[in-house]
Amino acid sequence: MTLHLALLIAYCVVIMGMGLFVGRQTKTKGDFFVAGRSLGPGLLFATLVAANIGAGSTVGASGLGYRDGLSAWWWVGSAALGSLVQAFLVGPKMRRIAADRGLHTVGDFLEYRYGRNVRGIVSSLLWVGTLAILAGQIIAMGLVLNAVLGLPKYVGCLLGGIVMTVYFTAGGLLTSAWVNALQLVLELSVYALLVPVALSRAGGWAGLAAAAPPNPEYWSFWKGGASGIAYLALLAPAFVISPGLLQKVYGARDDRTVRIGVAANAALLLLFAFVPVTLGMVARVLHPDLANHELALPTLLVRDLPPIVGALGLAAVFSTEVNTADAILFMLSTSLSQDLYRGYLKPKATDDEVLRVARLAAVAGGTLGVLLAIVSPSVIGALSIFYTVLGVCLFVPMMAGLYVRRAGTPEAMAAIFGGVAVMLAVHLATGGRGFGIASPALVGLIASVLACTIVLALRRREAAL
Repeated sequence: MTLHLALLIAYCVVIMGMGLFVGRQTKTKGDFFVAGRSLGPGLLFATLVAANIGAGSTVGASGLGYRDGLSAWWWVGSAALGSLVQAFLVGPKMRRIAADRGLHTVGDFLEYRYGRNVRGIVSSLLWVGTLAILAGQIIAMGLVLNAVLGLPKYVGCLLGGIVMTVYFTAGGLLTSAWVNALQLVLELSVYALLVPVALSRAGGWAGLAAAAPPNPEYWSFWKGGASGIAYLALLAPAFVISPGLLQKVYGARDDRTVRIGVAANAALLLLFAFVPVTLGMVARVLHPDLANHELALPTLLVRDLPPIVGALGLAAVFSTEVNTADAILFMLSTSLSQDLYRGYLKPKATDDEVLRVARLAAVAGGTLGVLLAIVSPSVIGALSIFYTVLGVCLFVPMMAGLYVRRAGTPEAMAAIFGGVAVMLAVHLATGGRGFGIASPALVGLIASVLACTIVLALRRREAAL
């Protein structure tokens, strides 16, 4: 048994055991959904960072750094900027409304603000889109296990899916918060070690510069290849109103906790955004001919670093995929049980029944995520589907619901259907490329804003007549 494999096995046993132990304390729906609204700044910070540093922020972003250079910073940097908006403009207000009205999910807020139809439409769209981001995390787990053991992709995806499903299903948000705190200590410590060691293998920054591709865009911060500031439109809105992140905010004990915890998470992401990019660029120097750029980070860890450093790095990368995957399972299970099951199928379901359905939904979501991961081609491709759907269909209804008093169901419906329809049309017409910096996600978001504004203006005019 190799050192890399031994550490991965030990890590998986520890987090599953901790999940099952903490899960014994999860007795009510409130514990599972919002951790009893008891999270302080430290636990909120830990569970948000753990959710945000995942497959896209490690394996995916390193692959982008390998392929496109410095501009890949915007993949994680855009998430950080969106998190800053959430910290001060959205999160505290959402937490206050949720606590005052006993809301457990973003779907609860949508029904409170717009009615059951909007809740059902958004929940259905997001349930499908969320499977894509879950698949992205599982693909990354498969890549790690492939690098360590040479396992086929489907075997790695299956094993990773089992680990995340077991420990999350035990206890929901309460379990995730404590396990994420443990994982965060491991991850940040290891990443702080990885960067200087990896840079030394490439000859430092001078070695990177000497071996960089001749394309000058490789060292551009704003745009290089397919990466750059255009990611802002794709990712920032999603991190402002992501149901999985906002439901973690619901678990905060007060508004101060939200501001501190979410802002600290954003600050860390701004700095962390340079880590995967640097590691990907180092891998480009050492392995310039990789067939799959998303193998950059696993290859670097297995082949080029001292065994103990590489083994710890793989454990940290696997950790990031698992703890982000549990945040996705959180979205899937709470949405299906609270928004769809109790919202439509059985409105009078007891809390015990909803909790049971949430756990079953987590198992079903994990299973479907594994199946989708097996057939999906890449981490970034899978994640882009989710972020596009999330930003286009939910950003405008959520912001209007918080800040536009007159916005009602017609405005929300117009924003959802107008944005999604235009986004799909642009995607199909351009093969997903968009028009220059105007990606399908950005065009869809603009269309959503315009549709909401037009309907709002028409209703005001009718009311004035």
